[in-house]
Amino acid sequence: MQNVSASIAVGTDPLSRPDQTVVLTRGVVRLFIELGLSPLVEFKLANSRRADVAGLDRKGRLTIVEVKSCRADFECDGKWRDYLDYCDQFYFAVDPSFPLEILPETEGLILADAYGAMVRKPAQERALAAARRKAVTLRFARQAARRISLD
Repeated sequence: MQNVSASIAVGTDPLSRPDQTVVLTRGVVRLFIELGLSPLVEFKLANSRRADVAGLDRKGRLTIVEVKSCRADFECDGKWRDYLDYCDQFYFAVDPSFPLEILPETEGLILADAYGAMVRKPAQERALAAARRKAVTLRFARQAARRISLD
C-alpha cells in the first residue's frame, strides 16, 4: 500500500476533506473486493444514518466502515455508534498518518489510501439477531439493485 501523501505532486495543496474521504473509500472498496465482500458505498440504514462503506460476505455477515479523513472529522462526528446495531463487524478507515491514539480501542481499524487498504486491527464480532440480519440484508440488496437499475 502506498501512502496517499506520497502520490501528491510536490507543491500542490493537500486534499480537501471530501477528496480525502473519496480516496480512502476507494481503498476500502478495493480491500473489500480482495476479501470477497460485496461493497456498497453510502449504505442507508433503517435508523436514517448512512454508513460510508458496507460489505456483505458470502455467509451474509455485514461489515460497516466509517471513513475518517482527519482528526477534525473524527472529533466532530459521533454518529458512528449508531451503526453498531446494524453490522457484524465495525471498522474505522483512516490514512496511515492519522493520529490513531484518538480512535476507540474497542473498534477495528483499516489503514487506507487510493490504491488499497489493510486491516491493522480486526473488528470485534457482533452477531446480528436473525430478524435484524434479514432486514439489513434486504435493505442492502434493494439499494444495490436500485443503483444498478439507474446506471
